[in-house]
Amino acid sequence: MKLFHLLPVGLSYLVASCAFDDFHNKSGASIQGPHKTVQVKTTAYTHSESGHRRYGRNNAVGTQLAVGGCNSAAADWSRFPLGTKFKIVGQNQLYVIDDYGSALVGKNTIDLYMPTRGMMKRWGSRDVMIELLELGSYKESLKILRPRCRAAYVRRMVTILQSKSEQPPAGGGRLF
Repeated sequence: MKLFHLLPVGLSYLVASCAFDDFHNKSGASIQGPHKTVQVKTTAYTHSESGHRRYGRNNAVGTQLAVGGCNSAAADWSRFPLGTKFKIVGQNQLYVIDDYGSALVGKNTIDLYMPTRGMMKRWGSRDVMIELLELGSYKESLKILRPRCRAAYVRRMVTILQSKSEQPPAGGGRLF
């Protein structure tokens, strides 16, 4: 009987964990049918790293880096656009691309946000398979990146994103 009383609490937590702000709840293009899996290199970062300190706990869209329900992740937005949702195969944790970094541009690497340096160090660098659940938005990626083109790595992402936005996806409408 106690388990039955805990069910609404558990469901409330599950719903609330991914509903903490509008960005993490926006849906992009859903990948229909069996989800596409892709092998990527993953690394980890935290807000207290020297390269991230000036941004504090904020991501590239100006909201707080998230951990718990939908964890924040950074990537080259011309490969994995803003809002892309994925899971690491064999794990239940959901991630959303809401950040980017200069070291990621041109690479098949996703940087996973960790709230502490210890967790970041424990993760290290791993080659993993990810299950792409939802493709983010090239349009929203461009909207955020265009005003930031002073940096060469941002210009590189913008150039690639502009070429992608001018042509329909290959493979009969497939997104990946």
